[in-house]
Amino acid sequence: MTSLNNRPLRPGDVVEVRSAAEILATLDSSSAIERMPFMPEMARYAGRRYTVSRRVDKICDTISATGSRRLNATVFLEDLRCDGAGHDGCQAGCMLYWKEAWLRRVDDHFIEGRSGASAESAGAAAKLDRLAQAGTRTMRELEGKQCEVWRCQATEAFKASSPLKTSDLSQYYRELRNGNFGMLRFFGLLTRGFVMEIARRIGLLRALPLRGQGNRAKPAKPLDLQPGDLVQVRFPAEIAATLDERGLNLGLSFDREMLPYCGRKFRIRDRVRRIVDDKTGRMLKIPKDSLILEGAICSGERTPGNWFCPRQIYPFWREAWLRRVEEAATHVRTDTKLSPETTELARSAPEHSMSRVRGT
Repeated sequence: MTSLNNRPLRPGDVVEVRSAAEILATLDSSSAIERMPFMPEMARYAGRRYTVSRRVDKICDTISATGSRRLNATVFLEDLRCDGAGHDGCQAGCMLYWKEAWLRRVDDHFIEGRSGASAESAGAAAKLDRLAQAGTRTMRELEGKQCEVWRCQATEAFKASSPLKTSDLSQYYRELRNGNFGMLRFFGLLTRGFVMEIARRIGLLRALPLRGQGNRAKPAKPLDLQPGDLVQVRFPAEIAATLDERGLNLGLSFDREMLPYCGRKFRIRDRVRRIVDDKTGRMLKIPKDSLILEGAICSGERTPGNWFCPRQIYPFWREAWLRRVEEAATHVRTDTKLSPETTELARSAPEHSMSRVRGT
C-alpha cells in the first residue's frame, strides 16, 4: 500500500515549495527537470505553503495541435499564474506547472523552523535566480535562421510531454482516480465528450460555434475598456454579428469554450499587448483590442480532442463582444443563467480553435 508521503499529490493536499537549494539540486544546466523549466517567476514562492488545486496528468497541445499530451508528476497550486516578469512582461497569464520534485507535502508531522535567512540559503536563492534567468532565452531556427527567442514552460510543454491518443482510455480514468473530478461530474463530462467526439467524426459539428454573414466583421465602436472595468459578455446573436463568414473578428476566433460566459458579468483583468508565442518563442505585440476577463477561462470540458485539459488558459475577448456595465445603476451578478439559445450552442461542438496568437 502506498503511504501518504509516497502517493502522488492530489487536489486538496497542502504543500510547501522547497527551498532554493533543494530546487537547484533537481535542475539541469537549462534550469529544467524532465525538460520542464523552473522559471524566475516561480522563485518567490520558495518556502511558502499552498494547496494543490489540480493534478496535471495531461495538457492540450497549443504548439503542434496534435491533441492531448501526457505530463508526469506535475500539479497546479491554487491559482498561481506567471506574471511575465522574467519574460519581458508577457501577459498570457499561464498557470505555473509545479513538478512534484519542487514540492514537499505538509502533514501533522511536518517540523517548521528551518532557517530561511542564512547566508547559505541566500546564496542558493541567488544562484537559482541566475540559472532560471539564463533559462529564459534560447536559440531556435526560424525561417531558416538562428534566432534568440524566449523560453518558458508554455514553449517547452511539447518537449516536456508525450503523445496521447483520444482513444487512450487510461487518460480519462486517471482524471477520476487523481481527484480532479467527482464521480457524477466525471461521468457527465465523459458522456458529453463521447457524444461530441462521435458527432465531430461524422461531420455534424462546425469548426466554430458562431459565424457572420459577410467576408468582413462588422466594425464596433471602441469602448476603451481598462483593467477593473465591469462588463457583460454579449449574447451569441450579438457576437455573431461582429464576425465574418469564417467566424473571426479581425483574425480572432470566438471559441466554443467562451460560449458559457455569454450574458455573464466579469471584471477586465488586463488589456493584452504582448505575449510569448508558444510555437516560436517570439514576443508578439498585439495592436488590436484583446482583453482578458477575470475568472473566464478555457475549461477543457468542451473541446473535442483535448478533453479534461486543466490548463485554464485565458481566452482573448474583443471589445465588440462586451458591453460596459454601469455599476451605480445595476446589481452585479456573475451567475446569470444562459439563454436557451446559448445552452443549445454550448452543446453543439466545434473544434478547438481558440489560439493565443490568432488575431494579433
